[in-house]
Amino acid sequence: MKIIGLEEHFVTPDLVGYGASTESIAQPQAWAEASRRLLDLTEERLATMDECGLDVQVLSLNSPGIQAETDPAAAVAKAATVNDFLAGVIAEHPDRFCGFGALPLQDPVGAARELERSVKELGLKGALVNAHTNGMYLDHPSLRVVWEMAEALDVPLYLHPANGADTSHVFTDHPEMIGPMWSWGADTATHALRLIFGGVFDDFPNAKLLLGHMGEGLPFVLWRLDSRWGFHNHRGIELKRERPSEYLRHNLYITTSGVCSPAPLLGAMLALGSDHILFGTDYPFETMRTATDFLRTAPISEADRAKIAHRNAESLLRIP
Repeated sequence: MKIIGLEEHFVTPDLVGYGASTESIAQPQAWAEASRRLLDLTEERLATMDECGLDVQVLSLNSPGIQAETDPAAAVAKAATVNDFLAGVIAEHPDRFCGFGALPLQDPVGAARELERSVKELGLKGALVNAHTNGMYLDHPSLRVVWEMAEALDVPLYLHPANGADTSHVFTDHPEMIGPMWSWGADTATHALRLIFGGVFDDFPNAKLLLGHMGEGLPFVLWRLDSRWGFHNHRGIELKRERPSEYLRHNLYITTSGVCSPAPLLGAMLALGSDHILFGTDYPFETMRTATDFLRTAPISEADRAKIAHRNAESLLRIP
C-alpha cells in the first residue's frame, strides 16, 4: 500500500535560529535529537522511510519558520530562498518528496506572490503556515489576498501550531501545558474557527484548510458548535452556511499526524468522512514506525485505509 505523509518537517542551517521558541518548550535531549533529524533530508530520513514503508513525504519548514522574522523584506527574501532549496531537494528525489511552501505573511502581497511562484514555477503543493505571524492571524483582512491566491490555484493552506502570540492566564504557574501536549492544539483550533467567523470561507468558499493532529480536536465538537451557535448572541456575525459544522465539513481536511489512536480516527471519520482525512507522521517529533504501523492496523475498511494512506493526498495535492 502506498503511503504519503503530509506533516513532515525539515529545517536549513540558516533558519535553525527561528526555532528558538519551540526549543524552549522541549526536553533538551529530545530537542537535540529532533534538530539533528530536521537538518537531514536525504540520508537517515530516506532510509527510515524505506524501513517504515513511507513512500512520499510532503516536506514543510519547521515551526515557526519564516514567520518568526520581524522584518517583512527579510521574510520575503528568506521564504524565496528556502522554497528554492526545497524545490531543489524535490527535483533530486521526485518520487520520494513533495513540498509545502513557506510564506512571508509579514508582507501579504509578497506572500501571495510567493505562493503563486511556489506552485506554478517550483511545483510545490500549497503552503504551510505556522500559527500567527507577529500576532496576526489568517483571518486578518490584509491576508485575504493570500486566500484569494490559494483558492485560485486550488491548493490548501496547512495551518500548523507554534507558540502563541501571548499566553492565557489559565496557564499561569503551569508552563508544562504550553506546547504541543495541550496549548498548541487549543490555539490552532481557535485559529481555525476565526477563519469561519471571520468570513474567510464565505469570501472564498472553495478555499481548503488542512489541520494536523486529527483536526486539533475540532471533529469532536461539531454538534456542540452548532447547538451553541443556535443559542449564542452572534454579535452581528452571520454565516452564509448557517452552521459552523458546515464549513468544517466542506473546507477542512485533517491529517493523522501525531495522533496514533483508533478512537479519534474513527470519530473523525464519522464527523468529517474518510474523504477529508489524510496521513501524516509529524516527523521527527513522532516516529515514522509508530505512525505507519498505526495506519496499517487501524480498525477501518481497506477502502478507507487506501484513501487515508494515499488517495486523498493524490487528489487534494494533485500528486501523480
